[in-house]
Amino acid sequence: MSYNDNFIKACRKEQVDTLPVWYMRQAGRYDPAYRKIKEKFTLLEICKQPELAAEVTMLPIKKLGVDAAILYSDIMNPVASLGIDFDIVKDVGPVIHTPVRTAQDVERLRPIDVDKDLSHIIETIRILDKELEVPLISFAGAPFTIASYLIEGKPSKSYIRTKQLMYSEPAVWFALMDKLGDMVITYLKSHIAAGAKAVQVFDSWVGALSPADFQLYVLPTMERIFKELSHLKEPKIYFPGVSSGELLPYLHNLQADVIGLDWRIPISVGRERVGERFAVQGNLDPYILTAPMHVIEQQAKAIMDDGMKKPGYIFNLGHGLFPEASLEKLKDLTAFIHAYSHSVLTQQAEKSGV
Repeated sequence: MSYNDNFIKACRKEQVDTLPVWYMRQAGRYDPAYRKIKEKFTLLEICKQPELAAEVTMLPIKKLGVDAAILYSDIMNPVASLGIDFDIVKDVGPVIHTPVRTAQDVERLRPIDVDKDLSHIIETIRILDKELEVPLISFAGAPFTIASYLIEGKPSKSYIRTKQLMYSEPAVWFALMDKLGDMVITYLKSHIAAGAKAVQVFDSWVGALSPADFQLYVLPTMERIFKELSHLKEPKIYFPGVSSGELLPYLHNLQADVIGLDWRIPISVGRERVGERFAVQGNLDPYILTAPMHVIEQQAKAIMDDGMKKPGYIFNLGHGLFPEASLEKLKDLTAFIHAYSHSVLTQQAEKSGV
């Protein structure tokens, strides 16, 4: 079987004959095989076993036929190297035992040491680099999203403590952003060196900020991260998470290759807001997977028709898969995306004489 590089081509806005598709959280609880593994091991225990983490990463490649793998990991994994004690609690998420809320707390955070603390993740990437016949995407959590967990102590809907620190102690906030920015840069560089073919930065909750606050308190760190990675040839993706449509016009100077869109904004509008330089990725509402298959296909077709108007489009969800999603529907959706997009793109190529 030849290597499938459609995902990389789309990231670079090159012509493809079939749209690439992958799904955020595609290695997850919707898969009965993964649920069986989770009966024996926690998420963090799986991550510490490279062979097992690689196996879980590859499950959706074998079962769904997607065009990229995403490393089985968690955005909190590198935080352990900073000296943060946390657990991933079922039905809650990351829980920080001693939240970071003062200048002293920030000062205590040590620099990330990938070789000493995270060698199991690097080994997983090396295994996958040998085994996969599609590109491997590795990832990191963005500083704002990681900070929200560190400060709140657990997932939040209001981000009240996070915003309180941001507004009341800006020097402490920016010191924390600097340390988390350094963490992301070092972590992703090590992933690319180990064999990752693309990297994605998840900023799942930054849509909680106003555009003005995003520009002041977050964007400089994001620009620094992508600038520090810009010399590397591997595509870089920024996903500003849910409800982030109003932030998109401020990403023009980001030295990323792809911007991920959530389902609240059409692909064409997202392209207008971020500018022509970027490829775009997204953006089916994951919960449409609860609908009958003909409804899923109808919505996917509309998104693809919008996305295929220009090169540089990757089909994905607007957020991650949920446990109740249907494995069979995901298989059928992937096959439909490939078949429909191939038909349309072939016709486009014939008309243009390519």
